[in-house]
Amino acid sequence: MGNFQVTYKPFGESAILIEWPQKISKEILKDIQIFIYKIENYSGKELIEYNFIYNSLLVTYDLRITHYSEIKMKLELLYSEEFHSKKVKKSVWHFPVCYAEEFGIDLAFLSSQKKMSIEEIISRHSSTNYTVYGIGFLPGFLYLGGLSEKLHCPRRNIPRLQVPKGVVGIGGNQTGIYPQNSPGGWHIIGKTPISLFNVKNEIPCVISPGDEIRFFTIAKDEFDIIEKEYEQGIYELKKNVLDD
Repeated sequence: MGNFQVTYKPFGESAILIEWPQKISKEILKDIQIFIYKIENYSGKELIEYNFIYNSLLVTYDLRITHYSEIKMKLELLYSEEFHSKKVKKSVWHFPVCYAEEFGIDLAFLSSQKKMSIEEIISRHSSTNYTVYGIGFLPGFLYLGGLSEKLHCPRRNIPRLQVPKGVVGIGGNQTGIYPQNSPGGWHIIGKTPISLFNVKNEIPCVISPGDEIRFFTIAKDEFDIIEKEYEQGIYELKKNVLDD
């Protein structure tokens, strides 16, 4: 059965929003993944799709088949059902990042704000495994948890109108990679030559919630080489597969 006190409420005409306690937690992530496993193995046809980020799960249902009160009751029963644990595998993906000055344009500012050398910022940022707690708001954007508290920093007062694809940033208590050119308010500390989302691929984004990301430092000349190799389909993103 579920391990948390969760709430259910309508979201639009044909969706239900399920929320866990308001915190970033691996235990909550695992509980959501178990609930999703139950939903995926549910035999009814009224559930259309689901999406989740951090501590929220949005389930869309077919309004022609069911209604809010009925689907809420079914989901509550599903959540309370006993779950016979199965081994869940996760991937740890290793992303190359160039923190050179031309890419890490906010490193000097962060160094001043945090009273920390640029080398220490880079070392702290690249020595942690970051858990993927969800994917959105842009296709391929990874919501990552695990940033060192020493690197937490408020977002920029004035967001940039254009942040290039592949940029690595820090905003609040989060870090992440911009999967495409877009506006952005995070502090830019580096760039990866790896694309997170490609519609030409059979699986546009190979990373799944529950996976982990680890950054490693590369020089500018390595960045250029990897970027070309990745575009040519030669470079393969390194990963380790582990039992969760």
